[in-house]
Amino acid sequence: MESTTDEHGAAAGAAADAGVPDDGAASSAGSATARPGSASLQGLKVLVIDDSKTIRRTAETLLSKEGCEVFTAVDGFDALAKIADHQPDIVFVDIMMPRLDGYQTCALIKHNKVFRSIPVIMLSSKDGLFDRARGRIVGSEHYLTKPFTKDELLGAIESHIGR
Repeated sequence: MESTTDEHGAAAGAAADAGVPDDGAASSAGSATARPGSASLQGLKVLVIDDSKTIRRTAETLLSKEGCEVFTAVDGFDALAKIADHQPDIVFVDIMMPRLDGYQTCALIKHNKVFRSIPVIMLSSKDGLFDRARGRIVGSEHYLTKPFTKDELLGAIESHIGR
């Protein structure tokens, strides 16, 4: 229950941050960055892999509002089938999952000739150097610590998608 509140708090905080500058000069800068980002993400296929329903829903809601086509998976095995079916443009994967963890899932994606070019962003509640390094070793391009904000999520996508 507390993690649900934290996750919704992060999403609500990001939305509140987006609404705060509306009454000042910063609003034109804020809306200028939001609109091009939305246009560039329109139709982008994103796969979110996490065993937490809260994380999947939060990411799906935030990304759908930006025009992304979002697919979700509960673990690495579920994700592998969805990657083959939908060929996403970018993948977000939780590290700690049952059956096939995020490191194993990322390694399988990166060792496949067809899918190795898909950027993989690791998601974790841990912010340790070891976890980040291990993510890089298996081929991930980026690492986000949960709970993430809307800006962090969109920033990770924009830094790895050339649209």
